[in-house]
This record gives sequence, C-alpha cells and structure tokens, in this order.
Amino acid sequence: MSVLMVSISGIRGIIGDGLDPDVLVKYTAAYADFIRKGKIIVGRDARISGEMVSNIVAGTLLSKGLDVIDIGICPTPTVQYTVKKLRANGGIAISASHNPNEWNALKLLNNTGQFMSPEENKTLLYILDSQKQDYKAWNQLGKRISADGVKEHVKGVLSLNYINIKKIKKRKFKVLADCVNGAGAYVIPELLRKFGCEVIEMNCEKTGIFPRNPEPLSENLIETMKAVKKSKADLGIVVDPDVDRLVLITEEGKPFSEENTITQAVKFILSKKKGNVVINLSTTRAVDDVAEAAGCKVFRSAVGEANVVKKMKEVKAIIGGEGSGGVIYPALHYGRDALVGIAITLQHLLEFGKPLSELKKSLPNYFISKKKIELGNIKPDDVIINLIKEFSSGNINTDDGLRIDFADHWVHFRKSNTEPIIRVITEAKTEAKAEELSAKYLTEIERLFN
Repeated sequence: MSVLMVSISGIRGIIGDGLDPDVLVKYTAAYADFIRKGKIIVGRDARISGEMVSNIVAGTLLSKGLDVIDIGICPTPTVQYTVKKLRANGGIAISASHNPNEWNALKLLNNTGQFMSPEENKTLLYILDSQKQDYKAWNQLGKRISADGVKEHVKGVLSLNYINIKKIKKRKFKVLADCVNGAGAYVIPELLRKFGCEVIEMNCEKTGIFPRNPEPLSENLIETMKAVKKSKADLGIVVDPDVDRLVLITEEGKPFSEENTITQAVKFILSKKKGNVVINLSTTRAVDDVAEAAGCKVFRSAVGEANVVKKMKEVKAIIGGEGSGGVIYPALHYGRDALVGIAITLQHLLEFGKPLSELKKSLPNYFISKKKIELGNIKPDDVIINLIKEFSSGNINTDDGLRIDFADHWVHFRKSNTEPIIRVITEAKTEAKAEELSAKYLTEIERLFN
C-alpha cells in the first residue's frame, strides 16, 4: 500500500511507492499557483533521491513561470534563512528529515521563510483540488540560477549578538561531529572550524546514505557516545539529516538530552536579554523554571514548528523551540536551526567555564516518559473528549489534545495524524515516577473504553 503523508508543512512519502514524479509535479504546480509569481528558493538534503526530486520540482516551477534559485545540498534552515535573506516569494526544502533513506518530502515555505500557516495550507489544498493544467509558453518560462546559501547562512550565525568568536576560538573546543552522512556534512565541520574547534568527523561522508537510523535518539547513538568519550572530546554534536535538530553528548559520552538543548539555550539568551519564550505543550518544564528564575514568561503552543513560530510572533518572543532539540532564535530567522543552537551552546559553555556534564547538572532536573496506546476502532478524538471530561477540574490546556499540569508532574495526551494511537507524554522529577505515572494514564485510557 502506497504511503503519502500530507500535513501543514507539505508532503512526505516513499520514493517509488507514493512519492512519485506525478505526485511531485501535482503538488509543486499547486504550490506555484499559490505563490503566483517571483522567485523560489530550492534546497535539498543529501539523500540519494534528492537530485531527482529537485529536478522535477525546479522544472515544474520553471514551467509555471517562476524563477528558481537552487542552493543545492543544504540544511532545511538554510532554505528558510535564504528565503528571508533574498526576500524570495517562497521556498521548498526537499528533505524527509529523520526518516530512513527511502523517504523524501517537500517542505513548503511562505515568503517569510516559515512553514505555511493553517490558513495558507487551506488555500493550497483548495488550489490542489481545483487545479488546471496551466503551464507557460516557451517565452514565459522561469529562469534557474545556482547560489551558495550555506555560506551566507554560516556568515549570519557567526554575526549573532552575544557570540564572541575570538573568545570561543581561544578556548579551542575539541568536538566530535556526527552528521549521519546528511546535509550536515556540508556545513557542520566547517562551522565548527570557524569557531576554532578541533573537529573529529564521524559519519560526515557526503554519500547521502545513512549508516544508522537517522533519528538522533540515544538508542541510535551508542557508537557515537562511545567515540566522544574515547576521543576525549569536550562534547559531541549530532544533527539529523536536514540539520534542524541538535543533539549534544557530554564529555563523559552520555546524552545531554534534547530537552536540555532548548533549556540551556533559553537560559543563555535570557541571561543577556529579558523577554518572552515559546515552547510546545510537550516540552520540558525545565524551560519554565529557568525563565521564571530570569523573571521572564513562558507561553506554550501546539506541537510543531509552525505553531511555535505563530505563537512566538503573537507574544513577541525572543527565543523558542521544541524539546526535540529545535532552537528557534528570531534574531536570525524563524525556524529550528542546529547551526544557531551550536553557536549558543559553544558560547554558553565558554562562559559557564565547566564541562558540559556540569552544565547539565546545573539545569532543572526532570525526566520525560513517552508512550503510546493503540486504539483499534476507537476514534482518537473520542478518547481526548472523554479525558477532558475526566480531568476538567484540573489545570488543563486543550490547544493540542489535552495537557494537564499538576504540582509535581504534567501529562500530555495527543492523537497522531497518521496512526490510530494516542501519545502519552509524562514528565516528573524522577525517572521512576515518570514511568509510574505513564502506566497509570495508559490504564486510565483503557478503563474509559472498556
């Protein structure tokens, strides 16, 4: 059975089994009709199918009379940054993020370099449903040029406020970089060397073939963690194939945790400037703690980069992100960006003056348990509705499923958009407590529907 996942950010599927040339043309043509005119930034991650997909996407845009600025293999945040930098009319990042080699995707951006809003997506889907085969004549076709988006992106990161390049260079950090042979191999080692780091490259071959499961979870990084400790590096840096997520490994070869990636970034930025913070409903309470200590306020959004960015704009947040290792710093652009996260981390570690393991210990300590329950024929929406009734007297948020805050923990129930399941995310002060509470909430869901 062919798989094609359609979401607010675009389409994702398996090459040759759902994400086929005709599908790519159909969606790209609809996107072109949505944009209507101007120039589009197109970039891709390193996976093997990227060249084929990029050629189809570019050709379709040209046939619609749009100009294409092709920035080649690069991080997704580089596409976002370049749309903003060049004041383009839109952008398409070709990447299936942390999905395996056989997957690819079109991530569709608006003229601000952000993922399309729900309203924009609704308009795009309307165009898709009513689409006519309307292509331009030979003398009205768009033009395609190549540009180096990575160079400008790195330049922007190096110019960020609060980042002292000279002092970081003097520190001479030793860093192991694992880029899973993805787009990160084209930028992360170079970026680290510009910071004066001694770089140990691991999985930085420019093959586009992922040597392991590309999702940067601890269970997929066993060899990387061993290598960080063996090489006596100050820290390990791991990115996913399209370089929007940042995972850190301590000098002890242990996970820093993706939740702590955003927590330490928020702590650092708020130490320099007071302002609002936005994170999603599934992100650690540690962010609330460091913001409260700085005299600042945290706002929460539905899960997903587009939702976080929308809320950030509403409350004029100075930093935001998600617990999956995504740091959003609007001083550069509105998008999860591992390059920005790396710059903040190195400066923070420099000023902290102690190893990364000690920085981890200095942050509020919480544990998150992530579970899911199969629903069979039961509708996920019915589960959420019943849970809201069950916990209506609590401190609840229903912007994205149901989140309930208690004094000693919180729980977030979310339905999946692709599977008949409910995700149960629970955070508490100890791992044992988080697991105990997860089991309790899974049992509660079963009780409600038995």
